[in-house]
Amino acid sequence: MVALGYYQEDMERASYETMRKLQDERLVKTVRHAYDNIPYYQEKCKRIGVTPDDVRSTDDLHKLPFLSKDDLRDAYPYGFLARPLSECVRIQSTSGTTGKRVVAFYTQHDIDLWDECCARAIVAADGTNEDVVHVCYGYGLFTGGPGLNGGSHKVGSLTLPMSSGNTERQIQFMVDLGATILCCTPSYAAFLAENVHSMGVRDKIKLKAGIFGAEAWSEEMRRDIERNLGIRAYDIYGLTEISGPGVSFECAEQTGMHINEDHFIPEIIDPDTGKTLPYGEKGELVFSCITKEAFPLLRYRTRDICVLSREACSCGRTLVKMSKPMGRSDDMLIIRGVNVFPSQIETVLMNAGYPANYQIIVDRINYTDTFEVQVEMTPEMFSDEVKELAEREEDLLTALRSMLGISPKVTLVNPRMIARSEGKAVRVIDKRKI
Repeated sequence: MVALGYYQEDMERASYETMRKLQDERLVKTVRHAYDNIPYYQEKCKRIGVTPDDVRSTDDLHKLPFLSKDDLRDAYPYGFLARPLSECVRIQSTSGTTGKRVVAFYTQHDIDLWDECCARAIVAADGTNEDVVHVCYGYGLFTGGPGLNGGSHKVGSLTLPMSSGNTERQIQFMVDLGATILCCTPSYAAFLAENVHSMGVRDKIKLKAGIFGAEAWSEEMRRDIERNLGIRAYDIYGLTEISGPGVSFECAEQTGMHINEDHFIPEIIDPDTGKTLPYGEKGELVFSCITKEAFPLLRYRTRDICVLSREACSCGRTLVKMSKPMGRSDDMLIIRGVNVFPSQIETVLMNAGYPANYQIIVDRINYTDTFEVQVEMTPEMFSDEVKELAEREEDLLTALRSMLGISPKVTLVNPRMIARSEGKAVRVIDKRKI
């Protein structure tokens, strides 16, 4: 596969020795910065007897404590802020496990580096300043839209900040303005493809590439999207806590995502023991941010299961590759690009007086996630009145939408209708083949 170009070739093709030296310098500086400016982190280090003087290179990374979403929840909202609020220019956010959102802070420097990471992804997908980049990830607190929007600006492409929804308008702009690169979730790309064909404008679109992320998708789905839109489909990965999309990105080889390791040091650990695993072994992905000013998370457990590889890539990039996530080490679901925890649903049900007997059923039909929550009523709630049942379901739907930021189908069932288990309760039935 011929390389399509580089946005920052010196970093994307740096030798292992050059990259390692840079990581060492940046890690030492970031550990000191976090320790001196985040009391929560300093206390966490003191509990295991670690000081910044103990970290002199990436070889010492294993000495540092892990961070998790629980830490971010406990320190919400400002507990991990390492710069004065007056120096921060933006927050981005994602949902937390009990309704508390995870809030990430950015200085202008942080935004600039994030934009550059996303610019690398766009250039790897053959993007140039001659392209029209159509961004229909959500904007606002969600990182998808702002990330690819900023990356497109860095490349110098004409940027269409469409956000999500209003599919007919999306396609009209795609045709009229000659969009060449599409950025959205893979499920929405598949939906757009269906509508492009049904509207009879397949021969009028000029798309050549798509950059798709925020949810899991299979190779079969990739090939279908590529065939139906006449493009090459590239994967992109990120987390709000780390920065957003652009932590890693796919090149033309399409055999894994290159991690921007001049900004993020990856590790693979055994999720049960925390032991660091070698390249090629499957385990939980952990990231250390080594250039972030406002929100410098170190050894953050993503809960994504994947594999790291140092094998040479035909695109010429030397950045380490990560596989597509192969699952989770926790119970989080990603549905239509939104993080959903069963514990969030349980909180809503318990607050509304329902028993903790429920099931979450997720499927993917025509490349779109379906999401149903089946909830048992108590004998006292049970009624034959259709109107009363519909009102209860609507009230629960409203509460769940408020908690999750996404609307499930809510089905109330008779008492003891959901199967019991002698072992761990089966709360999630995920029928998606991803």
